[in-house]
Amino acid sequence: MTVHQPEQLPPSEQSIITELEAAVRGGSSEKRVNTLRQVTNLFLHDGERLSEDQIRVFDNVLCMLVSRVETRARAELSKHLAPVDYAPVDVIQRLARDDEISVAESVLMHSTRLSERTLVEVASTKGQDHLMAISSRQHLTEAVTDIIVDRGERQVIRKLANNQTARFSETGYSGMMAHAENDDELSEIIGLRVDLPNKHLRDLLRRATDAVRAKLMSSAPPALQQEIKKVLKAIADVARSDGGLIGRDFTLAEEAVKRMKGLNELNDPAIGHFAETRRFGEIAAALGLLNNVPTEMMAKVLEGPRTDIVLIPCRAASLTWSAVEKILVHRPIKHAIDTDTLKLAERDYGRLSLDTAQRTLRFWMVHNRVEK
Repeated sequence: MTVHQPEQLPPSEQSIITELEAAVRGGSSEKRVNTLRQVTNLFLHDGERLSEDQIRVFDNVLCMLVSRVETRARAELSKHLAPVDYAPVDVIQRLARDDEISVAESVLMHSTRLSERTLVEVASTKGQDHLMAISSRQHLTEAVTDIIVDRGERQVIRKLANNQTARFSETGYSGMMAHAENDDELSEIIGLRVDLPNKHLRDLLRRATDAVRAKLMSSAPPALQQEIKKVLKAIADVARSDGGLIGRDFTLAEEAVKRMKGLNELNDPAIGHFAETRRFGEIAAALGLLNNVPTEMMAKVLEGPRTDIVLIPCRAASLTWSAVEKILVHRPIKHAIDTDTLKLAERDYGRLSLDTAQRTLRFWMVHNRVEK
């Protein structure tokens, strides 16, 4: 029976590898770095003509050496190997997992030898600098973008949204929409994505400020401009025919506030911003989520005639008076609240206890009705 033997390296390359192995076993730090540079140069010069078995030899000894050299040398190796399509696979994965962003950045951004499994691992466990590097990478899959959307902070999410080759799942797009709350720049970036599903475009434009809508119209390519015009017309038609909340589909608003809560962004400033931009679907969904009651019930409260009833779910959700005041001033009713009624409401809100508000909500739920 014939046993297959791995292909041997040419004598000159065997000499370098032997030197490298000696450096790994007992050489000084300077010796290891110098040997690493020699082998890297040799690989970059001759690597295209090497077989997979020969590349594997380089891979094994490089992996041993990488764990024994300083950050600067690892970063240098990363920059050299990142653009190489035939780079040794294992050392690329090791460099990508490095805690030092100066080492990991190049391969995270550029290496075609980096596996999706490693990208998912790094995105799940490393910090914002690593996420930023991954976010600029070409052709990101949904498995990776889902994690970045879930863990990324503002600048990372903006970078990811600007990556036109990145692909997003439904969960990913819902998360991006939640991040866009109170972030006009991100809203503009998302709105200009040609792959944004129509339902998310509708939701984004419905919630966007006039300034964001105007920028989208001026920046969008012609085909997208037409779609934006159609959506804005539909939004205006709905507003003219029925500006109310009751009977509205709250699915997108509920998804947005749920995602915001998961990111610890569903706070008083966010709810106050909803009120100032007259996005009462999101306020109804937020009060519903924070109080564990149906959104539709909160919509009835917000559109009802009694100011004192509105105070109850707001207190049960522990909102500050600043946020509550904005809700009362802007809520969708025919007659705006007057100054005296607003002062009375502030006094009553200060007196209303958390326990009383929560017990009242439980009563409404049990009896399936809101007080008239």
